[in-house]
Amino acid sequence: MSTLLVIAKAPVAGRVKTRLTTAFTPRQAAALALAALRDTLDAVVAAPARRRVLVLDGQPGPWLPEGIEVVPQAAGGLDVRLAAAFAVADGPALLLGMDTPQVTADLLAPGLDFTGTDAWFGPADDGGFWALGLARPDPALLLGVPMSVPDTGAVQRGRLTGAGLAVRDLPGLCDVDTPADAARVAAAAPGTRFAALHAKLCAVAR
Repeated sequence: MSTLLVIAKAPVAGRVKTRLTTAFTPRQAAALALAALRDTLDAVVAAPARRRVLVLDGQPGPWLPEGIEVVPQAAGGLDVRLAAAFAVADGPALLLGMDTPQVTADLLAPGLDFTGTDAWFGPADDGGFWALGLARPDPALLLGVPMSVPDTGAVQRGRLTGAGLAVRDLPGLCDVDTPADAARVAAAAPGTRFAALHAKLCAVAR
């Protein structure tokens, strides 16, 4: 079985989801980040993984569920931090972030099975990726990939196929980066903590 990795920031006001502060206060943005992280970790706990590891920038809080290990993020650019996160797995692993609270255990499960494939790729609507799975993690597959630009996903997927890996795709998802993203994700996943908090905050703002 494979390891599930979540790379995340602790939900501290002023440090997370700063792009949401055009519509929300820093404290509200951090609360939305916490809701997204908790929804994500719920899906991770329910998924059929061998290990579940939170690769965290910051300190864990009472929001951390049982059954999840915590390791600190490495220093450096996002490509360096992702490569270091995969090294924690010591074997096949699927990595995702905290920006897709609509994710479910059923969405994650295929990406934990590497039968007949070398890699899984979950494209994000903004041109990046929300999930990456590697049967044999290798830092060379990540280091130097430009992150947080419109062609990040294309470059990363090209890095995989260019290495001769067989790649399968997970469904595309929308990352929560902007207020418009938040509204879209909340509408698509109404049963989540994220959607409930988003509705409450928007009602207060009216």
